[in-house]
Amino acid sequence: MSLDTNMSLGSTSQPGRPGLDELVPSRYALKVGDIDVLVVSDGVLPLPTAMLAHNVDPAVRAAWLKDMFLPPDALDWALNVVVVRSGGRTILVDAGLGFDPDLHLPRAGQLVHRLEAAGIELASVTDVVLTHMHMDHIGGLLVDGVKEQLRPDLRIHVAAAEVKFWEAPDFSHVSMPPGFPDALRSAAKRFVKEYRGQLRPFEEEYEVAPGVVVTRTGGHTPGHSVVRVASGGDRLTFAGDLVFQVGFEHPEWYNGFEHDPEEAARVRVRLLRELATTGGLLVATHLPFPSVGHVAVDGDAFRWVPAFWDY
Repeated sequence: MSLDTNMSLGSTSQPGRPGLDELVPSRYALKVGDIDVLVVSDGVLPLPTAMLAHNVDPAVRAAWLKDMFLPPDALDWALNVVVVRSGGRTILVDAGLGFDPDLHLPRAGQLVHRLEAAGIELASVTDVVLTHMHMDHIGGLLVDGVKEQLRPDLRIHVAAAEVKFWEAPDFSHVSMPPGFPDALRSAAKRFVKEYRGQLRPFEEEYEVAPGVVVTRTGGHTPGHSVVRVASGGDRLTFAGDLVFQVGFEHPEWYNGFEHDPEEAARVRVRLLRELATTGGLLVATHLPFPSVGHVAVDGDAFRWVPAFWDY
């Protein structure tokens, strides 16, 4: 697996320099065989730490946070998206938050200008793959002026079960801060209305480009999906919201945004076991940027092994 932080995803791409308001570039490039992958940070979401595990004793959760040198009440959740280039197609996997739906999340929604900084024009994107339709995965496509820059033949791949779910979403098993359910409903409804003509729903699995396959897993939402990238013996899985920072040591802890937390835990364990067996790389939405690493078995749980940055 070769890592190349100067990888060019577009004819106009340049390694570039961080903006004056950023300490480091918020993108990280690597090669999966012959396939180019770029992890891009959409920023961070400040959320209550209770969201990490609402089915455990608060004291147990607090002890874990202390052991991890994390604040007790609220922490910044990373928000990562991925750009993949294979077979002449440029694929955006998830689209970040995009806009702030009155939830006071000003440090997220950075994707559009960070793609621009990487030299990736929106018009060059041939496909979008959505792991699911929570607002922090679709909002970048709802920013004013974005749709006009996208190709008219853009294909948006999303599980049919996901589109169906958001027609009448069930929030009975979640544990979200106030305002989030309404914001999620509103964003999903608006997204389907604006992009219905570009949607390409799939049932269980679809090959978007050579070596780039999206597979429905369910769990987090009924249509939640992962994207597997494979080339030349190298493997990388973008897990969306199946894996959170606490999910390695405690895969049985329920995240507050999971619509079916019991199923989400089962799916999480299956995926982590798969990655521990195959040794493939894992990238996930809410793991600390760039979230590129491996999964190891650690007794009855798992261990996150970050990849060394190549720079």
